[in-house]
Amino acid sequence: MKKYLVIGNPIDHSLSPLLHNFWMKENNIEAVYEKKKLNEDELKKYILDIKLKKISGINVTVPFKKSVIPYLDQLTEESQNTQSVNTIYLKNDKTTGHNTDIDGFKISIEKLKFDIQNKKIFIIGAGGVVPSIIFALNKMNISKIFLTNRTKQKTQNLKSQFPNINIVDWGAVPTSDVIINATSVGLHKDEKLDLDFSKCGKNNLFFDVIYNPKQTNFLKLGKELGNKIENGKMMFIYQAALSFKIWHGNDPVINDEIIKMLD
Repeated sequence: MKKYLVIGNPIDHSLSPLLHNFWMKENNIEAVYEKKKLNEDELKKYILDIKLKKISGINVTVPFKKSVIPYLDQLTEESQNTQSVNTIYLKNDKTTGHNTDIDGFKISIEKLKFDIQNKKIFIIGAGGVVPSIIFALNKMNISKIFLTNRTKQKTQNLKSQFPNINIVDWGAVPTSDVIINATSVGLHKDEKLDLDFSKCGKNNLFFDVIYNPKQTNFLKLGKELGNKIENGKMMFIYQAALSFKIWHGNDPVINDEIIKMLD
């Protein structure tokens, strides 16, 4: 039986096994998908297991989307451009890193009834998913991207990768139409971002890449301030579907049953 994994640290919150195992059952695929909490020094072994065909595919989540790269034989154009990998598979006997977060984010935004064209975007965080979000936004005709992070060096690294972004100091909240929490703050229900969003106005979009819990304190505040809110669930589903197609060759169904199953 084929084996698939999602690796990360932390990993308990991941709903990837629930989703992929459902899709595999629906498509009569004899395989199992599990989650595995790893330390960085274990990455090489698990990627080698793909080459040895002990594992058929791996999804990568926080904090390993960049740190897996040195252990891979090749990257797709998407992963090369973002220096971020969330899907690993074997292609022509070479371990290959791909990035489905780009289109996962892009599709999730396009499905919302919110026109993002010519809008100002404020991204909080500089972790593994942020290059994918910036790359996607740059393809969506937005006006300006602001970026902040507690560790400023990480924002400077992203600035060298994406010269069009505007770095702002931690604590500053620039006037924006879309505010994206791309940090892990909110995975635990008592966590809050120490930023003042009270002057953001109304009818903007607060987007959180976190999907479990369903509504973070960041999203609750956005709603209280009169803004549209969206968690990362649909982005998660779309990026997972793209991984599924790479591994199994067919598009899984995305319907109300799937969406409710992940609530």
